[in-house]
Amino acid sequence: MRVLALDLGEARIGLALSDSAGVLASPYGVITRSGDPVADRTRIAETVRQSGAGLVVVGHPLLLSGRRGQAAERAEAEAALLAGQLTVPVELFDERLTTREATRRRRERSLSGSGRKRRAGREGIDAEAAAVLLEAYLAARGGA
Repeated sequence: MRVLALDLGEARIGLALSDSAGVLASPYGVITRSGDPVADRTRIAETVRQSGAGLVVVGHPLLLSGRRGQAAERAEAEAALLAGQLTVPVELFDERLTTREATRRRRERSLSGSGRKRRAGREGIDAEAAAVLLEAYLAARGGA
């Protein structure tokens, strides 16, 4: 089963998709926030359909202490709204440090020369952060 991961940002939503075996995670793209949350959820639903995802994992930005802050509460609310709109299950998964790890990976690829074909800029980081989230999710459930 394919799993679609969402890294919910204020300006963009990073997307990552697993392979059909649920083992490998890859950056899948970015949805730029339109200012209309309903339209953004509709685009996510379209992405779920087009990708064949059977599960959506939403990044849960807990504080480093593990406590819930405002960002975590917003992600919980968004996940609940998505769950009401999608035909597949929606789960929250701890995303602490995913953006930092994604930035580190892109920097390493850039230094080695292997990252030149990757999308540049913030959008690439958002999709990469979603892939880091998805890798952690798959590993936690025993898929990777």
